[in-house]
This record gives sequence, structure tokens and C-alpha cells, in this order.
Amino acid sequence: MSAVKASPRRALSAAVLASVLTLTLAPALTSVAYGAECQPEDQACKDQEANAAEAKEIEEQQKKTQEAATKADKDIKDAGKKLEECPPDSASCMEKLAGKGGREEDGFKEMTTTISTYKPEPAGNAAQAVESTCATFPASLPQGSSDPGQSPFPASQLCSLLGS
Repeated sequence: MSAVKASPRRALSAAVLASVLTLTLAPALTSVAYGAECQPEDQACKDQEANAAEAKEIEEQQKKTQEAATKADKDIKDAGKKLEECPPDSASCMEKLAGKGGREEDGFKEMTTTISTYKPEPAGNAAQAVESTCATFPASLPQGSSDPGQSPFPASQLCSLLGS
């Protein structure tokens, strides 16, 4: 009976040892088989090597893509959490999220400066503008506009009121 008990144990330990050796040596054996150079006329071997190289490149690219997708998903979730924490009508909270808006403020300052320094021509010389207008404007009006009897408000009367 003791011989019967020992034999299954030996068989079991031999099976475990064989499986460990197989797992340990299998990658080394396959790399030797694929790593061996193909004969020049062995097209099947060359195709197999090319397919293995392409599969490795695709696998690496898939890993990179998966990592990028995981990072993008995390960034989107983080942004969503920040937006949930900040109500849309809270200017100070939104300023923390999006920044102060320095470019917009600089644009407002520049436009304010432009508007405040704008002076239409002729600045400080209204008499010259009135004289040139009264000299040329009545001639551009339709016939009879300058006649005091035919026009409700003749241009000559306007010019006299303006001081010309």
C-alpha cells in the first residue's frame, strides 16, 4: 500500500516539475525558433517573421493608445468634477478654473485708451470746419434750397447761425 501512495505523489511532483519547466523554457524555445534566421528560399519563414514584427508594432501602438485614452478619460473626469464644484454664476470660482482673463482685460484697456484719445477732425478749430462747410455745402443742395422764399430753412440762414 505504501508503494501505491508513493507513486501518485511522484507522478504529481513530476507533473508539477514538467509544467514549471515548460512555462519557464517555453518563451526561450519560441524565441529561438522565431529568432533563427530564415533560409533565403523559405518564404513561409520570412512571412512569419514579418507578421511577428508587425504584430509586435501593433501591440506597442495599442498600448500607447490605451494609455493616452486612459489619461484623457482621467483629465475629462477631473475637469467635470471641477465644473460640478463651481456654480456658473460664481465669477470668483470660474476665475479660479479658467484664469483671470488677462488678454480680455488688456483688450478693454487698449480700446478705452483708443476711444479716450480719439478726436474727430478738425479738433480745436471749429471755425475752419464751418467756413468750408458753408462754402461748399449749399452748392450741393438741389436748386432753390438756398433761396429764402422756397426753402423752409435755407442753408445761408444755417451758416449765419453758425457764425459764417
